[in-house]
Amino acid sequence: QHDALDALATGLVRTNVNWVLDADISQFFDRVSHEWLIRFTEHRIGDRRVIRLIRKWLTAGTSEEGQWRATEEGTPQGAVISPLLANIYLHYVFDLWAHQWRRRYATGNVVMVRYADDIVIGFDKRYDARRFRIAMQRRLREFGLTVHPEKTRLMEFGRFAAENRAIRGKGKPETFNFLGFTHISGKDRNGRFMLIRKTRRDRMTATLK
Repeated sequence: QHDALDALATGLVRTNVNWVLDADISQFFDRVSHEWLIRFTEHRIGDRRVIRLIRKWLTAGTSEEGQWRATEEGTPQGAVISPLLANIYLHYVFDLWAHQWRRRYATGNVVMVRYADDIVIGFDKRYDARRFRIAMQRRLREFGLTVHPEKTRLMEFGRFAAENRAIRGKGKPETFNFLGFTHISGKDRNGRFMLIRKTRRDRMTATLK
């Protein structure tokens, strides 16, 4: 988690980022395609015994109110291996595709950080952000996934966000959450852009004050 937070902070501060896409995949762990996951895992792991074991985990089914039900998609709830399998899945579904999109189509800087199914992408240009969002939705649908329409947000964020919004008569820049921290466009004592991170406990304390 710390590596992902550091990578995001570095990207937002040292790269010219003006827009942030906070992407939320709807019910990701319940929607993972077993067929695609096995294919991705076979590509990553050569040991057939491990593949058979993973297949057993995936098809073990669930028990609800004493009734056993087979599962055709999703990763085992609470299983230690679930985050690893999810990471393999999104490496092929999102990471490789996203980096290829950046090389081929981006007209400005693009910063991408993902931890499990928590994804944040920073853009220099709004034009790129909008095109990427549409392309990402199309890409995820190919693998049975969708972005949450309400939780996925494109927002103005970065060193010029406050000034640009003030010119248009807008309020403060929006904030976003990543790995338990709220990320805020702020300034230091000299008026220079500074990324502020607060835990939810910090926000709660501030609200109570």
